[in-house]
Amino acid sequence: MLSNEQKAIISATVPILEEGGEALTRHFYQVLFRDFPQVAPLFNQSHQHSGNQQRALAGAVLMYARHIEKLEALGPLVATIVNKHVALQIHQEHYPMVGASLLKAISEVLGPQVATDEVLSAWAAAYGQLAAILIDAEGRSYEDKAAAPGGWSGARTFILAERTCESEEITSFLLKPADGKPVLHFEPGQYIGLRVEIDGAEMRRQYSLSAESNGVDYRISVKREPGGKVSEWLHGQLQPGDVLDLFPPSGAFTLRSGERPLALISGGVGITPTLAMLTSALRSGREVHFIHAARHGGVHAFRDAVDQLAEEYPQLRRYYCYAEARDGHARPDAVGLLDSERLAAWLPETRDIDAYFLGPLPFMQVVKKSLRELGVPENQTHYEFFGPAAALAA
Repeated sequence: MLSNEQKAIISATVPILEEGGEALTRHFYQVLFRDFPQVAPLFNQSHQHSGNQQRALAGAVLMYARHIEKLEALGPLVATIVNKHVALQIHQEHYPMVGASLLKAISEVLGPQVATDEVLSAWAAAYGQLAAILIDAEGRSYEDKAAAPGGWSGARTFILAERTCESEEITSFLLKPADGKPVLHFEPGQYIGLRVEIDGAEMRRQYSLSAESNGVDYRISVKREPGGKVSEWLHGQLQPGDVLDLFPPSGAFTLRSGERPLALISGGVGITPTLAMLTSALRSGREVHFIHAARHGGVHAFRDAVDQLAEEYPQLRRYYCYAEARDGHARPDAVGLLDSERLAAWLPETRDIDAYFLGPLPFMQVVKKSLRELGVPENQTHYEFFGPAAALAA
């Protein structure tokens, strides 16, 4: 339990974190990987190189410091972290490594005049408090997933049953359990963690589940990212009959039941989690407005599947926006970038809707701002985003 004095010290560091949080978290990761190289497989190194991981952690640390007096306000952030950790199989034994690296980074970056013994002691207590919250929540999640029908603990071997080219960049991989037994149910919007070995190095990644839960298999749909080691390996090497390890499904970005009209807004590969949401919502009878933006028709995945659903379900309205039109592909409903004017035309007349959106950062910034300006209630908009919330609000 943090003392009032320690809480005051943590609160006093907020301006420092606002000014130099990324420098601190950048050094933290350098220390962590240097002192504890065994944790490297838990992290996507491309996010390290791009700075996304550092910005995400800086945002989380800052949020924690700002709310040190009222930790209940961290609810959504804690749920997101817990789900990410569970999907990657982060356990109690990893936390001391992170804690030691964090304190060392604070000491080395801030220097002895700022990082006094009192400050380090306060942050040690604060980290211990947060670690206890996460360890407890993650432990309960691991137990629940292992005990549920079709569930399991740790890694489970799956076989690639089928691969399907969905666009010039996206391929779907249908994965079935090697033991032939049922698999754990998942909620529309969740993702799966996978573990592979590439050139002798273990790597873990998370990919959205792009087909509705059926208790038999899982489908992920992966964009081939230039320089992305795991996506390149999946596209170039994984063939039917090959095996890989999966961790149980996880994720807090899930479709909530309701009767309000539903808007599913995606950009690029952000379409993948909305597909499971779409089929589930249509079966429940909800009115759905499905809006997807892509660079051009060649990279637009699942258009035929969504069009087929529109023929089967009259309550589905779908709209496509391409940055550019190309010959040889079906025409979109609009050419250019998705903006508030197009959203206003394509959303239901009522603004009392539930809106879910996912895509690249600039796309999400536009959608978030547009939904707010169009009068969609903030608590009825939902998104999943890798990075500090401030970047999305910018």
